[in-house]
Amino acid sequence: MERHIRIADYDYPLPDERIAKFPLAERSASKLLVWHGGTIGEARFADIADRLPAGQLLVFNNTKVIRARIVMHKPTGARIEVFCLEPHDPADYERAFAAKGSCTWSCIVGNLKKWKEGTVAIRFEHAGREESLEAEIVGRGAREQLVRFAWTADMTFGQLLEHLGRIPIPPYLNRDSEEIDNTRYQTVYSKFEGSVAAPTAGLHFTPELIGAMKERGFDFEEVTLHVGAGTFLPVKEEDAARHAMHTEHFEIRLETLRTLRCKWGAITAVGTTSVRTLESLPALAWRVRQGGSPEPGRPVGQWEPYDIPAAFTGAEALDTLIAHMELEGIERLKAATQIMITPLGFEFRIVRNIVTNFHQPSSTLLLLVSAYVGGDWRRIYDYALAHDFRFLSYGDSSLLMRD
Repeated sequence: MERHIRIADYDYPLPDERIAKFPLAERSASKLLVWHGGTIGEARFADIADRLPAGQLLVFNNTKVIRARIVMHKPTGARIEVFCLEPHDPADYERAFAAKGSCTWSCIVGNLKKWKEGTVAIRFEHAGREESLEAEIVGRGAREQLVRFAWTADMTFGQLLEHLGRIPIPPYLNRDSEEIDNTRYQTVYSKFEGSVAAPTAGLHFTPELIGAMKERGFDFEEVTLHVGAGTFLPVKEEDAARHAMHTEHFEIRLETLRTLRCKWGAITAVGTTSVRTLESLPALAWRVRQGGSPEPGRPVGQWEPYDIPAAFTGAEALDTLIAHMELEGIERLKAATQIMITPLGFEFRIVRNIVTNFHQPSSTLLLLVSAYVGGDWRRIYDYALAHDFRFLSYGDSSLLMRD
């Protein structure tokens, strides 16, 4: 099937002064734009429970941002910045963070032209001794490099990143990371390390707000999707349908699937990463329905969800996955997705409402918003610009509800 999306139709003027460079003093003090079936209004984020339908199940992405940026130096003194993206050897996050002595990661390297060969290093003190971390490029690519790390300290790689690394705040903030980012560029419910960007819609929630919402009858569940640097990649193609989506790994518990099934029709996804995770499930379920398995090693393809028959509902998808996992004795489904949610007929089968921040012009996330609001995105963004909403990661938020 031929697919075309003119990315120029998803551009808008975003003055630099409208980009929130720092978080507000209080997380839930941000503004909330409410789009409800075409009607636009606003509220305080702290009052989101007053705007959501009663009894909603809110789904968080509990990934944790790692201190993925390491500043190192060549023997000549040249500064090299290594940005860890994804583990290569060991290939999964848990084992990579637990590795001692050495490991290999796919990385973006700053000042790459200065690092043609040899190693770069950083010396540091640990437990009263001087230690070192060295890095060597063992595989080169157009954008990403394979970097092998080796270190002398009796530390895991996860501990090493905590000790030496810096939080990788988004490049559009045009500043270095600061102490405040160590806590505020994490959600209060973050648990599992693996992301190089925060699921920013969740940054507005506080423990007090979550507790108050639970008392009012709202339910909460969590999924884990590790956000990759691809989330910052601009759409460079004039036809966005030719844009190659990045792969992101996710996990979801069987018990979470059971809760989703019980609350189907009343599911609010907090953030586009939660949307991408939940809306990848029908594709995995359709593989099972076709007589196969979810094939966790094969990511959900960019256009795979578009080929699922319209009659295959989200409820059926959840039933299918639950039955499969129970039969196979699987308690936690591990998979990956390259899903691209666009206005080209994407059907939301799991998600009813969306909480999300305001996204960059000409981005795949703006396409996702447009797919949900039926093309009404420009009116939403015009309102936000005209009413002093703050944009992007540390900015304000929106609640999108179709009915």
